[in-house]
Amino acid sequence: MKKYILLALFAVLATETISAQEINWITLEEAVKLQEKNPKKIMMDMYTSWCGPCKMLDRNTFSNKDVANYVNKHYYAVKFNAEGNDVVNFKNRTFKNPNYDPAKAKRRNSGHELARYFSIRSYPTIVFLDEKADFIAPIIGYKKPQQLELYLKMFKKNEHTGMDTQEKFNEYFKNFKPEFSQI
Repeated sequence: MKKYILLALFAVLATETISAQEINWITLEEAVKLQEKNPKKIMMDMYTSWCGPCKMLDRNTFSNKDVANYVNKHYYAVKFNAEGNDVVNFKNRTFKNPNYDPAKAKRRNSGHELARYFSIRSYPTIVFLDEKADFIAPIIGYKKPQQLELYLKMFKKNEHTGMDTQEKFNEYFKNFKPEFSQI
């Protein structure tokens, strides 16, 4: 009997692993270049290597098949270590991390100039950029799939452009009907 239970459990886990989707992550420079031929908005995950909620976002939200499918179809997805050592060319500027310490690669490090450019103060933060790579908004903190869905769809459909008060956003939030699975 134990064999059958273990076999059934293995089959379920194997099916979930096989059906798991992945977001097609690219660099910010690649995303901006792709926008020239096929304009799409950019969703940029600003994370750090030591951030627990960042890891939960990867594990629970970005691996969700509905999230991955929607992001891959409608956005260019950028994953950026906000305390890393990458050199990024963006908006005719070069962004670096001049105080980066390789000995601190797995713990808190110096903030990257690109993170400061977007005024990132906490992690994770998802930065949304429009089809011309202009800043739309930061979404701060861990989001479950259906919580992120609200922002993905709102920005994709440009519904944010008419929301100039908290009351308008609250009304949008109240009327939003999530469709993404929670798994």
